[in-house]
Amino acid sequence: MHIERLFVPTVRPFLTLVLVLLWGGIPTLAQEKPKQSLYERLGGVYSIATVVDDFIERLLVNDVLNANPKIKEARDRVPKAGLKFQVTALVCEVTGGPQKYTGRSMKMAHQHLNISEAEWQAMVADFRKTLDKFGVPGGEQGELIAIVESTKPDIVVSSGTK
Repeated sequence: MHIERLFVPTVRPFLTLVLVLLWGGIPTLAQEKPKQSLYERLGGVYSIATVVDDFIERLLVNDVLNANPKIKEARDRVPKAGLKFQVTALVCEVTGGPQKYTGRSMKMAHQHLNISEAEWQAMVADFRKTLDKFGVPGGEQGELIAIVESTKPDIVVSSGTK
């Protein structure tokens, strides 16, 4: 009997631990890792800055956009490097990165440009070309396009009449 008294109290905690591990799993192994942010999936600031650089270069030579004199005038005033910096910060912030965009709101930055639907579509087409060039996966492209589309009401202020 003396052996039984020693065995039972020692075995119960062990069996409890085994049952918890079998049914509940080890928390760190049983739980999925948290999903990475879009920022992390895109490769962080350096990858985003590379994509933004290509995208802005496309916009600067886009004939549809350059046909709008207000866009051309704004481009002549804003240094290319500054624009790339601000867009990079904005993309980083909205995708979950630590960078903070300090520029004007989309509405304030674009309301005087009289951007039409055709100009908006030209910009989106250039954005897609850049994303394709860098092999951004379809899921991430979809998330980025959704973010861009969410800004449309603040940017497109014209149905095409100038």
